[in-house]
Amino acid sequence: MRPSRRQRFGLALLVLVSVTLVTLDYQMDDGRIVSGVRSAVTSVAGPVQRGIGGIDQPFSGSSSEQDKLRRDNERLREQLRAAQLDRAAVEQLRRLDLLAGISGYQVRPARVVASGASAGLEWTVTIDVGSRDGVRAGMTVINGDGLVGRVKRTSNSTCVVLLAIDRLSAVGARLEASGELGLARGDGQHPMRLRLLDPRATIAVGDRLVTGPYGQTTFAAGVPIGRVTKVSASTRALVRNAEVDPYVNFTALDIVGVVLADPGK
Repeated sequence: MRPSRRQRFGLALLVLVSVTLVTLDYQMDDGRIVSGVRSAVTSVAGPVQRGIGGIDQPFSGSSSEQDKLRRDNERLREQLRAAQLDRAAVEQLRRLDLLAGISGYQVRPARVVASGASAGLEWTVTIDVGSRDGVRAGMTVINGDGLVGRVKRTSNSTCVVLLAIDRLSAVGARLEASGELGLARGDGQHPMRLRLLDPRATIAVGDRLVTGPYGQTTFAAGVPIGRVTKVSASTRALVRNAEVDPYVNFTALDIVGVVLADPGK
């Protein structure tokens, strides 16, 4: 903090008084006169010195104030981050409810509490619902964007979900526009691989893929999977292949839902 105009004036006055005392000491022989002058000067200079001494007081107090301000700011930032996370979770839950409502699913909301490889599976997450919540192995797991995966195993209060992009995952799929059936397999961080049953089926980049029946891989019907991004060039092959970009961001999973009841079954 810079000294005020009044403090700068006092400092100049004190310097002037000090110079005067030195001059008197040098020029006068009468100690009584010098002593009297000093006494008078002290009575004037004392308050000035005290006023000037106050210049550094704000600095001694400002360090504490700045520390408190920093702590308050950090607390506010933490509250803001928490509020942002809460708002994001509410939005994810709203979208999950919207998808479930449109499809007619009965969904048990849950939150991802852990992620990583599990029992040889590369892409899994653990969520905070289990058998006590009516969750069983084989149930479909979704979020507000679409298909997340399938419940692999459960405990009383949690369950492990095999994500749709795991290389051991195979999802019965259907082209939304034409209804053509196929099988979508996970490939980790790479696009999912779609194999259509009919090699002559029409498929194009941009086509939407949803869950559909395929042998024992049946998920809850009609869940969005992703969008076709590449189609195999050959039409003479016995099968028709394509690449699919999933709608779900599997590296940022938070709020999900287990489909307890599917009206399509």
